[in-house]
Amino acid sequence: MTVENCENVVIGSGEGGKYLAWHLSQSGQQVAVIERRWIGGSCPNVNCLPSKNEIWSAKVAYLSQHASTFGVAPTKPPSDMEAVQERKRRMVQGLIATNLEHYKSSSTELVMGEAKFVGPKTLAVQLNDGGTRTLKAERIFLNLGTHASIPPVPGLAEARPLTNIELLQLDRIPEHLIVLGGGYVGLEFAQAFRRFGSRVTILHRGSQLLTNQDADIAGSLLETLLKEEIEVIAVSETLRVAGTSGSSVTLLVKTDAGETTVAGSDILVATGRAPNTTSIGLEIAGVQLTEQGYVKVDDRLQTTAAGIWAIGECAGSPQFTHISYDDFRVIRDNLAGIDRTTAGRLVPSCLFTDPPVSQIGLTEEGARRRGIPVRVTKLPMAAVLRTRTLDESHGFMKALLEVGGDCILGFSMIGPEAGEVMAIVQVAMLAGLPYTTLRDATFTHPTMAEGLVFLFSQVEPRR
Repeated sequence: MTVENCENVVIGSGEGGKYLAWHLSQSGQQVAVIERRWIGGSCPNVNCLPSKNEIWSAKVAYLSQHASTFGVAPTKPPSDMEAVQERKRRMVQGLIATNLEHYKSSSTELVMGEAKFVGPKTLAVQLNDGGTRTLKAERIFLNLGTHASIPPVPGLAEARPLTNIELLQLDRIPEHLIVLGGGYVGLEFAQAFRRFGSRVTILHRGSQLLTNQDADIAGSLLETLLKEEIEVIAVSETLRVAGTSGSSVTLLVKTDAGETTVAGSDILVATGRAPNTTSIGLEIAGVQLTEQGYVKVDDRLQTTAAGIWAIGECAGSPQFTHISYDDFRVIRDNLAGIDRTTAGRLVPSCLFTDPPVSQIGLTEEGARRRGIPVRVTKLPMAAVLRTRTLDESHGFMKALLEVGGDCILGFSMIGPEAGEVMAIVQVAMLAGLPYTTLRDATFTHPTMAEGLVFLFSQVEPRR
């Protein structure tokens, strides 16, 4: 067995790992990236970007069906999912090509295969095109990602349900899509496929969709889903599944009103994700896991094994591509002798339903649980005149302010361009600016950002 020595090996080509690899290569170091399947990671292939691509196609379908609202003749042809898929594929192919160009221009070696530890800092790689390689590295970076988890419900796995990966490959419209889970993935796809023409039922275990959001945000989104004739069964437990997804399925469901059956054509499982940390030999490398199976790291993303770091979701970081990118920056700076940690960072989030939901910092419920007193200001989206021009005035924006000062502690919004408006508040929070800075700013009229002026103008001055 020939052992190849390498300065740096990154396992997984997802967001944080690939940027770290390119950075180290451009700094003159030797880097090999081992990737099983998705060049560039899941985000450009099967998660963030392709899902938002299809969500936008679904919005176009929705607007075409409601064109009379805007004085245009409506059309209601069935959505052409083959064309939707082709549009998405063109985008994905372009993103893959861009990633490959970065590997080439940075002189980073991309190894397509599956890695497994066979010794401390030593990896055996089963190559996709046949053969094996053994790499021994000075430093190893685990960028393993996560995968959709299938709950242990009798008959569910046998029904061959869809996950986000399979759903994004469908070139047909499910007659009746049953969505297990009322979180980000489930809600985005539920609305999109309803707009494509599917009947949709959401089964959610909790009493509130989006359990990490405040009840008023979740309630406002629920109103939208119900208006679009999406059935939502909350406080439900799936007891048993029969049939085959893609043909016919029947679910026995327990609710507060008793047991009932839900029949449909397809099942989407969107109940959470599990880390890709098994069967890779991490114990051989001395890398410990948490009870939940994530790689145990400190606030500089170092594992329990010297010379090995973890990046992104497998390290238990919030499951967002932008956080994986920030993990890269934490590792990059510490390798350069700059003190940077993951502790206390602001984590923005955006749910790409229509209207979208964004959130940064504290929620009201989070503040209550932590015993933090706050002042709350809230503005209906109908008060933002830009929404009148779009005929999209549903929702509101809300900010939390400290009681003894004027700092912004949190911001939430359900409304058009919620993510872009949140980014403005996020910058103010990062800079430690008082809310009065946004209150007194001059934003272009008519824009969504202009609503921040009116939101913060409602705040009563501190006494």
